[in-house]
Amino acid sequence: MKQLKPTSYKLMDVASGRVFEDKGWTLADPIGEQPSLVRAVYETKEFEPLDRNDLYRYANWLPVKRALKGAYGPVTYKSEGLAKEFGLKNLYITFTGWFPEKGALVPTCSFKATEAYSVCARLPKKTDKILVVQSAGNTARAFAQVCSDNNIPLVVCIPKDNVSALWFMKKLRPCVKIIATPAGSDYFDAIALGEKLCLSEHYLAEGGAKNVARRDGMGTTLLSAVETIGQLPDAYFQAVGSGTGTIAVWENNLRLIRDGRFGDKKIRLYPSVNAPFTLMYDSWKEHSRALVPITPEESRLKVAEIDAKVLSNRKPPYSLAGGLYDALVDSKGDMYKVTNEELLFWARRFQALEGVDIYSAAAVAVASLDQAVKAGDVKKDEIIMLNVTGGGEEMAKSHGYYMAMPDLVLSPALTEDEIIAQVDHLFGF
Repeated sequence: MKQLKPTSYKLMDVASGRVFEDKGWTLADPIGEQPSLVRAVYETKEFEPLDRNDLYRYANWLPVKRALKGAYGPVTYKSEGLAKEFGLKNLYITFTGWFPEKGALVPTCSFKATEAYSVCARLPKKTDKILVVQSAGNTARAFAQVCSDNNIPLVVCIPKDNVSALWFMKKLRPCVKIIATPAGSDYFDAIALGEKLCLSEHYLAEGGAKNVARRDGMGTTLLSAVETIGQLPDAYFQAVGSGTGTIAVWENNLRLIRDGRFGDKKIRLYPSVNAPFTLMYDSWKEHSRALVPITPEESRLKVAEIDAKVLSNRKPPYSLAGGLYDALVDSKGDMYKVTNEELLFWARRFQALEGVDIYSAAAVAVASLDQAVKAGDVKKDEIIMLNVTGGGEEMAKSHGYYMAMPDLVLSPALTEDEIIAQVDHLFGF
């Protein structure tokens, strides 16, 4: 594994424009006056891929201190089968998963690996903190795999109903612990559990969308596309649970415009959701920065209905400065909603046309592209980037796999002391 120098960067409060130093794990401007994401401002202003064949090829625009083992990144290729189906001349698929024929070798089959390789490489090599990640599925698998491979202590909080996502090509090391919320709970409950755990000095909140490393890790999908295409796309399609990946693409779009060599266009962003869980879609269609009201009970019922369970965050980074609302407004984008029937149809069509299985969330994005083509929202000769956020699981599992089971099942209704005590016991505190 090639050595990697720490990347030089500062942080910017998107709301105020204030630029300041990163104290190591800064998630927000300590003197910010309104809710806002912070954004990495890199010393290297030009897009300059390094001479590497892993994700850290893009390390000049990743807030990392080192390289980790096994950091496979996204692969972009020009579509033939799906492009012909839609009548598109310039459809590019950015695929993050297991598709050796195209050079895609991500063992967890999800683009959430790009987050994990970036976030965990932002950590110092020696730290006394245990990282805590809350997830609805794919993020949990990605972080568990990366931390296991690199001996990084980790607690994953996940709803018990989603633990089927925790399959791995090899058994996890003991440094990774899995804590589930009870049956019938959702991603928000897993978030609440992790927040209570992080009240202990032993644990470190990963930070979700507020962590610049998470967003810029996912933003490598656009860097892969631009490196392949040679210019910025006209339109971008992705299914979203929180919208973080779409925000990340918007941020790298702005960096690439400043570079100047790849065009000056702002990519029209087209995120999509799985109906009936349409919280962000409904808010956007009402032209509302604020999220429309939804009760926990209504949320859980709608999550139970959707096939793409990972698209079910009821606390997304939509409203705050630099969030999805701002990204959609600035890019002149729009949102789509996709039914279970539509995503199932396009999952099958994609496999038939492109030769690889894809996740239900990725199929939502494909279905949304179908809607956009039929509505005339994209032109036949435009450069389209389709972010296939996960796939190849059938091929990956054919080599054998292991299922990981929760080490504990804990209700987020427990007190923080009760939660901390039980998790501390797993680590021998």
